[in-house]
Parts: sequence; structure tokens; C-alpha cells
Amino acid sequence: MSALSLFAPAKINLGLSVLGIVPSGQPHTGYHALHTLMLPLDVGDTLEVWPADALRLEVRGADLPSDGRNLVYRAARAYLDTAGVEAGAEIVLHKSLPLASGLGGGSSDAASTLLALHRLYPAEVDLPALAARLGADVPFFLTPGAALVQGIGEQITRLNLPSISLVLLNPGTAISAADAYRWLDETAGFTPPLDVGAIRAALAGGQPLPYFNALQAEVLARHPEVAAALGALEAAGLHSPLMSGSGSTCFALARSREQAEAMARRLQTEHPDCWVRAASCSGV
Repeated sequence: MSALSLFAPAKINLGLSVLGIVPSGQPHTGYHALHTLMLPLDVGDTLEVWPADALRLEVRGADLPSDGRNLVYRAARAYLDTAGVEAGAEIVLHKSLPLASGLGGGSSDAASTLLALHRLYPAEVDLPALAARLGADVPFFLTPGAALVQGIGEQITRLNLPSISLVLLNPGTAISAADAYRWLDETAGFTPPLDVGAIRAALAGGQPLPYFNALQAEVLARHPEVAAALGALEAAGLHSPLMSGSGSTCFALARSREQAEAMARRLQTEHPDCWVRAASCSGV
């Protein structure tokens, strides 16, 4: 059988509110309650998957483990075990996204792994439940499209949003999501829900977006290079710069795909040590 090839898209958080910590006595006690708009992009990683007699993973493009420390491996093992499949799979992960960058690369890779194995070995498996066991962002990537994500990431409401073009800039700093949330906890800097209606209206009108990222202030306080990335995007004439997720990737919106591509080329020349990409999201 020829290999299945799946694109694993990056995501951005078009605003990220952390409402607080789920109190004791409720499901998901101790986790963070979120309110965020998530959009898949047309940049990401790629997976190739074949049926095999055992589970094997190869990673190309990044120095990552290929065993149970890798989320792709864990996703594959979880699906095979849950589906009762005695065979395995040969998986090649082609990494294009920077690591620990707030773009959801690992979560997207894991979701694509579940989808690929479900096609190779169809079975009555609750993929969203399995995805939720792997990580808060993984369920989002099982279905295409923008979404309002709430709870600890398991409450997903698909939304139609206007198409957007943007530029991504990563200064080369890996930031642990666990650290970013811990820094927020230390200040109790929790935030109210996003004004989703206002964000959608601003997108439709090409206006600056009234959004925020609850994790951003504490990350900037410790990583001035992330603040510099936001400044570089704004100086390039892009609007509504924001850090995505727990960082360190920042993004800003362009008036068109052509402007995004032109500004990405300019920023890559001005900041050769950074990872810079033009990207788009269809919004649906």
C-alpha cells in the first residue's frame, strides 16, 4: 500500500483568555479554563504513514525523540491499542514548524497521526476522546476550520470567519507552555472572555482586532526577543500584532496575501536568524 501523506497545519490563537483554574470538585480540576479563537493555517508539518508489522517513527527536520517521548508516537500507540490492532505503522514526520513555538505543531502532528491510522485501520474509536487524552489542543485539529475553544480545550464550536492573511515571526526561542501558564498563575493575571463578536466584526471590516493574549505579558517580561518580534511586525506595516498561544511565535495581519508575502520577505532579510512565514486561513 502506498503511503498516506497528511498535512498537519499550524494554528494561531486569535486572542487567548485564561479565565482561571478549574476549582476542586469539578471535572478537570487544576487545569486552566480557556476562551480562545483558534484558526488553522496553510503552513505546517507533513506526515507519511504506512502499515507495518510494528510501530516505528522517524523524524526529519528536527532533533526530536522517536519513541514514547514523542507525541506522534504516543498518539499512534494509543490508537493501535484502543482499536485492538496488532500490527503497527511506519511513520515519517517532516518537521517544518519551530519547536515549542505556540503554533500547536506537536498537537497537530498527533491529530494527523490519529486520522491517518483511522484510515489505515478503521475501528469504532472515539477520536475526540482519544485526542483529549493526548493534549488540550489535539481535538481542535481533528476537524478543519476555525473554532471558539473553551473549557480546557475540549469544548469546540466551529465558526465561519473572514479569510485572513498574516505574517508569522518566531525569534528562535523555545518557550514551554507549562512555564508560560505557571508565570501567569504566579500573578493570578486571569482575564475575562474574549469579545468574539467584536473580533469577528473587526475582521470583516479590516480593522485592528480588539483581542489580547493572557500569557503575553509574563512571557515578554522574561523574553525581550518576543517583544522585539512584535515590534518588528508592527514596524513592517502589519496590524494587530499578538503572540500566539504560549509563544514564542508572534503574528500580525496583512491587507492581502501579496502584502503578507512581501513583508515576510522583508522581515526575513532584516532578521535572518528568525523563522518568518507568510500564511493564510480561509476562516472556515
